[in-house]
Amino acid sequence: MNQIPSAGTKQSPSTPLLDRVRYPSDLRNFSVEQLRQLADELRAETIDAVSSTGGHLGASLGVVELTVALHAVFDTPEDKVIWDVGHQAYPHKILTGRRDRIRTLRQAGGLSGFTKRSESEYDPFGAAHSSTSISAGLGFAVANELKGQGNRNVIAVIGDGAMSAGMAYEAMNNAGARKSRLIVVLNDNEMSIAPPVGAMSAYLSRLMSSRSFLSMREVAGKLAKKFPWGLERTVKRAEEYARGMLTGGTLFEELGFYYVGPIDGHNMDHLMPVLRNLRDADDAWPILLHVITQKGRGYAPAEASADKYHGVTKFNVVTGEQVKGPAGPPSYTRVFADALIAEAERNDRIVAITAAMPSGTGLDRFGARFPERCFDVGIAEQHAVTFAAGMAAEGMAPFCAIYSTFLQRAYDQVVHDVALQRLPVRFAMDRAGLVGADGATHAGSFDIAYLGCLPGMVLMAPADEAELVHMVATAAAIDDGPSALRYPRGEGTGIVLPARGDILPIGRGRVLREGSAVAILSLGTRLADALRAADELAARGLPATVADARFAKPIDTALVEQLARNHEVLITVEEGSSGGFGGLVMQHLAWAGLLDGGLKFRPLTLPDRFIDHMAPAAQIVDAGLDAKAMVRAVLGALGREQAGAARL
Repeated sequence: MNQIPSAGTKQSPSTPLLDRVRYPSDLRNFSVEQLRQLADELRAETIDAVSSTGGHLGASLGVVELTVALHAVFDTPEDKVIWDVGHQAYPHKILTGRRDRIRTLRQAGGLSGFTKRSESEYDPFGAAHSSTSISAGLGFAVANELKGQGNRNVIAVIGDGAMSAGMAYEAMNNAGARKSRLIVVLNDNEMSIAPPVGAMSAYLSRLMSSRSFLSMREVAGKLAKKFPWGLERTVKRAEEYARGMLTGGTLFEELGFYYVGPIDGHNMDHLMPVLRNLRDADDAWPILLHVITQKGRGYAPAEASADKYHGVTKFNVVTGEQVKGPAGPPSYTRVFADALIAEAERNDRIVAITAAMPSGTGLDRFGARFPERCFDVGIAEQHAVTFAAGMAAEGMAPFCAIYSTFLQRAYDQVVHDVALQRLPVRFAMDRAGLVGADGATHAGSFDIAYLGCLPGMVLMAPADEAELVHMVATAAAIDDGPSALRYPRGEGTGIVLPARGDILPIGRGRVLREGSAVAILSLGTRLADALRAADELAARGLPATVADARFAKPIDTALVEQLARNHEVLITVEEGSSGGFGGLVMQHLAWAGLLDGGLKFRPLTLPDRFIDHMAPAAQIVDAGLDAKAMVRAVLGALGREQAGAARL
């Protein structure tokens, strides 16, 4: 396996074998030696492509050989390969007819950064949230059985990090009980549960995956059944535990899987025979193949710093240096983390909880300052929420920092374990709203709607980073029920930050500009565009009031009624789905009788569709939430211009 050079002059990679591969069927007559060369070329192509687009590099480099081997052995797309999360699927995309578009990754109109059913028949299941592959794979396997196609192979590739989620074990428990034909490849790149890998391990894996060994095991099982029950159980357990001590697979055996491994996931001489044995196994039972890989494999900068090269911007292939824009304001994530640290300095009850995203949520900074008060529970959002609820019930002040899109995975716990019991858990929802290149799977589109409907929930959205500091302080002070604050990905506005956050009056907004004809009530960071819209409306002879709601719930009913009574047009603006803030405002206006007269009310929300990956500013325009869209909504309400009625 050749290393990509870390110094010298960049040249386009030479890929004579890869040039011969349009689809996986093109590589199935390659020798093992050719497959090794193909993997080297595929790695070089992946690095070169991601250097021009940015994206998830380290994970993709870690599965190059595994990707080649899977497509060489299995009859994809008839056999189904399901990649958990999907951020490691760039080499897979290159081998499955998408090489000519690989440099459009994560760009408007280009390839998704994850697997996507509408993109290719080789992507049987879309993914971007982790730990779904085994459940989906079992669904495919059982569907094949019901259709009389039980000989088809289904392969779920899941990382060791994703195995920290309870859903993976729920699926394995179900699969083990059903004895369906399912292969789970555990891609272990942290060595967290693996004994040493070497020639003996590879030999044992080939032996245990062979037909002769599988048949012998079946015969032994049938023979054991002829013994008295106690002795049968003893024989079976002795066989399982003997193999478990050699390979580390006892846990998976207990879940009903036949364990093979660990093997070197970068060694074609190990991968190919084992995968062929598993493909050709006659009996239908779930199998777990444990492979050891290295994140960033074959690219020295990524090998040296796997975290740094997990997700990258555009970078120089030769030096590994990532392209950085000019220094700007701190990100909302950093502002949140620093504000939380400041509050924790004064309140020793404050603790912070995250679900495998310490750096993404900024809690790595909190953890460095308060290591004993920061908890990373792994990819286990459900557990994170109920864990926080337990701490709150015992008098602590937990902040549960989870991306908006990932909090969806723990909704029952938010409702049942937190809201129903009125426990003061504070949800800090990063990546609220649209998120640019990560696309629809990671957009925080629904949290206003799914939290705003819960009794007793306090829901805040800052218009800028200074407001975020105030809202962290406000959440810290709320001790009689749950609260949440949502804030976007990316840099703040550059506003001067307060030395300490002020506790805001709950459910009170603020008016930033007074007008007489039109009122714009903004929630969150659409406020800057609302002010720009007001400038354009004023130039058209329509002076506009602009207000910042601050709270989606409870809404400032006095402010809403004032705006409704004193203006001909009222629009609300939020970077969230329908059924959110605008719906709550409209409900109050209806019951207050303020929609019975001449008020023209227009709620601007995200449209009723998923918005694909593109630049953040382009997403806002596509969603109809920019300043021009606000102006169009006002003019349409007044009959001066055709409103965007088709925006849904």
